[in-house]
Amino acid sequence: MPRVIPDPPYDLARLIPEFAPLALETVLLYPRSGEPGARDSSLGGPLCWPADEPWPYCTRSGHWTRGDVGGSWQESKPGAVPMVPVIQLFARDAPWLDFPEGKDLAQLVWCPLAHDEEPGGSVVPRLYWRDEAETAARGTLPGAPAPAEGEYDADLVPRPCTVSPTPAVEYPGYDLPEELLTALTPRLEELQERFGFWYTEVASALQNKAGGYPAWTQEPDWPHCGAGHRMEHLFSITAEVAYGRWLPLDEHEPGTEPPAWDAPARSDLADAIGPDLMIGDAGGIYLFLCRRCPDLPYAHRSDCH
Repeated sequence: MPRVIPDPPYDLARLIPEFAPLALETVLLYPRSGEPGARDSSLGGPLCWPADEPWPYCTRSGHWTRGDVGGSWQESKPGAVPMVPVIQLFARDAPWLDFPEGKDLAQLVWCPLAHDEEPGGSVVPRLYWRDEAETAARGTLPGAPAPAEGEYDADLVPRPCTVSPTPAVEYPGYDLPEELLTALTPRLEELQERFGFWYTEVASALQNKAGGYPAWTQEPDWPHCGAGHRMEHLFSITAEVAYGRWLPLDEHEPGTEPPAWDAPARSDLADAIGPDLMIGDAGGIYLFLCRRCPDLPYAHRSDCH
């Protein structure tokens, strides 16, 4: 079920109308540590994977991680490794997301190792669009192949999480054009002086999400497909803070003094929030899709603080 989140402390588009045409709808995923099933939307959970389709492996010879090899901490370069589940999202749980025609299931897996040839030396993702009924009719793989000990970079393996897709409206942070930022800075600084924080803290969702703006932690790096089209943002996968504007109301610490939009999470819930990832230094992986090309090409980017 969608979560109930606090109202923002002010209406950004009303106070600064130039933001109104920049508003985008995003779907916040709210991953929480749990035990999702293969027929559930999830982050890091089991997938509804067809029993007659081989599980994807990464066979790149250059991928690597760091671990205890022969009693010393050094680089390890495994052979072919099974990819890990990252996102499973059913259209029935996220009707706000635009699925390709005839598809109602999105699945994302990746190789949780470093790849020097990838953006930011990051993971290698694979995206699958499926029809849920057709997939279920083929039977479901009992589970993903287990890796050998030390084969994965544990920081890049999301723990199994339930999700609660929730629509929200956000505004650009790093994606605000430089010339517009320059023009709006005096009014944004007035808002900061009045309310005590920069606008992005309550207007830009640095969360695990689908659609909307990427949850960049550095300058934007939007990919283009082979035909030259700028791709659209599909998923952001990142660590998730246990406080702030986007924290659901039922997870707020009771009796806290900060306003509702800035409250911390309940102490008994804080450790369950987010997929327990460490992408660089609190960065993210961002997946992009080109809907203008019939084969729906995708690309990814990575950043960190």
